Amino acid sequence: MISVLIADKNFLSRIGLELLVGELKGFDLVPSVCGDKQALISQLQLSKPNLLITDFTSLGITIDELKAISKKYSKTKFLIITEFLSKTEFSKILKTDITSYLLKDCDKAEILEAINSTIKNEKFICGKIVSYLTAADEINTTNTFIKSLNCDGIGVTEREIDVIRGIAEGLSNKLIADKLSLSTHTVNTHRKNIMSKLGVCNTAGIVMFAVKNQLLETNFSLH
Repeated sequence: MISVLIADKNFLSRIGLELLVGELKGFDLVPSVCGDKQALISQLQLSKPNLLITDFTSLGITIDELKAISKKYSKTKFLIITEFLSKTEFSKILKTDITSYLLKDCDKAEILEAINSTIKNEKFICGKIVSYLTAADEINTTNTFIKSLNCDGIGVTEREIDVIRGIAEGLSNKLIADKLSLSTHTVNTHRKNIMSKLGVCNTAGIVMFAVKNQLLETNFSLH
């Protein structure tokens, strides 16, 4: 059984997630958390869940505290579900050890897909967050713009992230294949899947995604 801990101070959000997870076969809910940071840590220590689904902001937990918690409880997969935050906050959260990130306006199908992807150690990020983070600076990020973004999830595996890094570093498919101990055909397949997921049509689009989401070590970042 896959044990799941839900931590959210908002009653409706918490109950909704409990009902959703309760319908899943092979998943077992441990007592939920609706308190603060210490309440979450206590339940993590007690239950040692396979998956944590949380709106850490509702518990009064800072991003730095979330980073420390995710690092300490590294055997637990983290699926974060919050309201819309600032670009800086999103970027900072995605630099932590959390596995996946959704917004509270994501629908049931996307939440279920995120849960399944997260359990398999695949990163799953709400498409609206990705679009917001990769939007050009000159775009006025008003509520109208935010509402226009597509919320379809983007599930990017760890291996695909490795391939994205290789592409952004200017490596050929063969060099990426040698570096990752893969066949050139497999790397080419990853490249096609990545472009499809990111909605880009060329290598430049992949590079821009890598830089804007800080998948490369650079002296600058695009926000």
